Amino acid sequence: MPGQASAATGLPPIKHVFVIVLENKGFDETFGYRSPAPYLAWTLPSMGGLVPNYYAVTHQSLANYVAMVSGQGANPSTQADCLPVYLDVIPGTVGSDGQAMGDGCVYPAAVQTIANQLAARGLTWKGYMEDMGNGAGQPQTCRHPAIGSTDSTQTARKGDQYAARHNPFVYFHSILDNPACAQDDVPLDRLPGDLRSGSSTPSYAFIVPNLCDDGHDSPCVDGRPGGLATINSFLRAWVPRILASPAYRSGGLLAITFDESETNDSSACCSEPQFPNTPNNGGETPGRGGGHTGAVVLSPYIDPGTIDLLPYNHFSLLRSFEDFFGLSHLGYAAQPGLQPFGGDLFTCYRASNPRPHRGRLPLGSEVKLAVVGQGAVSRPMVEVKLWHPGRVSVAVVSNQRRRGTRHSRSPRARTRTIARRRALSQCQLLKVRLPTQHGTAIVTASAFGGSERRTLSF
Repeated sequence: MPGQASAATGLPPIKHVFVIVLENKGFDETFGYRSPAPYLAWTLPSMGGLVPNYYAVTHQSLANYVAMVSGQGANPSTQADCLPVYLDVIPGTVGSDGQAMGDGCVYPAAVQTIANQLAARGLTWKGYMEDMGNGAGQPQTCRHPAIGSTDSTQTARKGDQYAARHNPFVYFHSILDNPACAQDDVPLDRLPGDLRSGSSTPSYAFIVPNLCDDGHDSPCVDGRPGGLATINSFLRAWVPRILASPAYRSGGLLAITFDESETNDSSACCSEPQFPNTPNNGGETPGRGGGHTGAVVLSPYIDPGTIDLLPYNHFSLLRSFEDFFGLSHLGYAAQPGLQPFGGDLFTCYRASNPRPHRGRLPLGSEVKLAVVGQGAVSRPMVEVKLWHPGRVSVAVVSNQRRRGTRHSRSPRARTRTIARRRALSQCQLLKVRLPTQHGTAIVTASAFGGSERRTLSF
């Protein structure tokens, strides 16, 4: 049952969302000084935003994946990864907070997901599951056990390390019982083709590596080390493809997080209620949540190196995505006081475009940053960032003595353009070395039919 309507005022115009979900790591291990995943721990935060106070909502895996797409709290079956049998949630009646009451792991058709919400809006979604198409005799898409049977994907096999419990879409009759599941819940190897154009890229892409690449297994059945080292390799291979895609460049967002922390960490962040269908939110470990995992979020609307210290969890993530697309809030994503992503994360976004007056833009409307810092070989350097895409020119006014008047104290001003109409995207950093030790730098940013000028002494 949908909750209150979303309020997207002040959010950037996100058109495409990508989510990569990894497995079973706590924040200190993943993002610590000696992290075995330096690309995830250091490189990606330097390119976007680190969200250090991000938390899972339960243990074990399946209940967290379900929460990310539907806002449902855990029950004993989802906390046990749908072992031993793939069964419907019984009785499944929808109670307060939009929660399906009872036990089981396949939710009734009345329980909606963000995939259903997007489809109802005429928007697109896909789940990209690594190795899903590799099971002998198994469906190539929408792969799941039959109702009432055991799950053969609980253990990895060479060449087939797909895990149904990490594919949340096959636990909802609202998806299973219509053609969307076979069409939109697909193997990961279809993602590169979909990324070729903005029109072929879904509005919402939920990406899950196999049991080795997501860090779950260590070592892996194929001989790789697994854990954070293999996570690092997976991200190095796939993240650049996403960031280079037309869909991402024209208003995309990539979130990378973990389903849960280690099983001995059931901490929580966000005043989570006690789930009605389980005696303990944390599963086997007493606690209100699924532990401290952290997350990384990249977007053209996030200034590289941003650190957002606000607390978030999987329900926050769902609420944020629903807000981007103007959807209502499902389940616990509608929890009062729950914090979605906002201005603390989107540090390179202004809701209104500047309007020039007599050819001039108001001060600070286009130039986000214009400073002089120390460059190489003790030569000053001007650094510039813009709020919106535009063009930048940098000129230097230096004081030089007249020729032939060695002892004259009368200087003359000399203006020299050192960067002419450089095109910048929002928050792209331009560094220009200054040719002299002292003088004045004039930074001119042009956009929206006008220009803004900054004068910097150095």
